[in-house]
Amino acid sequence: MSTSSDSAATTTASHERAVVLPAPLHARPAGRLARAAAGFTSAVRLEHGGRTVDPTGVLAVMGLGATAGSTVTVRAEGPDAEQAVAALADILATAE
Repeated sequence: MSTSSDSAATTTASHERAVVLPAPLHARPAGRLARAAAGFTSAVRLEHGGRTVDPTGVLAVMGLGATAGSTVTVRAEGPDAEQAVAALADILATAE
């Protein structure tokens, strides 16, 4: 009797992108980020100034204190990580 391994093992993708903000992270872009992040199954995180937050919470995003010209890093790990990072990075890059 031989043993076989399951070749359909689940792989977890991890993606990251840094974005320089054109405007501060105030309520409007924080809300857009929270709504977008909640739509992905991947674990998404925002990093700025040594702090890391879950972007599904508006207050957490605003609590980063990121201002215009700051760099925010978007990280995601999971099956739709690439799409999550692209979507959130786009929101950050076009924040007004």
